[in-house]
Amino acid sequence: MKPLFSFLFLLFTAGAFCQTEEFSKPDFKLIEKNVSDKKSPLYYNTLFERYKKADSTMTIEEKRHLYYGYSFQKDYSPYSISDSQEDLNRVLQKQEADKKTFEKLIKVSDKVLKDFPFSIRIKEYRIYAFKQLGKYKEARAEETQASIIIDAILSTGDGVTQENSFYVINTTNEYEILDILGFRFGGEQQLIEHKYDYLTLADNSYQYKGFYFDVTRLFESFNLD
Repeated sequence: MKPLFSFLFLLFTAGAFCQTEEFSKPDFKLIEKNVSDKKSPLYYNTLFERYKKADSTMTIEEKRHLYYGYSFQKDYSPYSISDSQEDLNRVLQKQEADKKTFEKLIKVSDKVLKDFPFSIRIKEYRIYAFKQLGKYKEARAEETQASIIIDAILSTGDGVTQENSFYVINTTNEYEILDILGFRFGGEQQLIEHKYDYLTLADNSYQYKGFYFDVTRLFESFNLD
């Protein structure tokens, strides 16, 4: 029997893969400047408070400043693992769940999100748990927050070429985006020039071989640029 929480992105899908969208690369210098300016409406703490309140009125510019602006905060650590991750994994491995299990998932996942607040996968688990507990308002808030993250990443490219890479600030978001777009990981990952992650794709109707992810910010944070 599979673990209860082995589902993948049943709630978040981007539908048919779109190539007609207009994309825009994040201007990291400008983002750093704006999120550091306490007088700016794009000041990071201001945006993060709106994110925590699940503000659905955020513009795409605000969403991008929130997500990419996090990489300029002192708490940003792209390769760290939360101390609560093992506790969360134990909850996720349960074959059956009751009210206490879902409450435990919410409590533990909240601790994990303090270490990286933009995990779409964790949001998915929390949405499911809240709905099982009949807390639909909380579930909708998690859905809004997840959409903010997804919108920011998908606004940067289609991932098909290096030029149109998806920009991410954490490698876990790479695999989440694959699932959201309806693709399966092909099993191979390649780092190119300390700038791009290339993930191969399993056979798909679009005949895409893989997606490119720009991971510039991850390496800049370690001064490996």
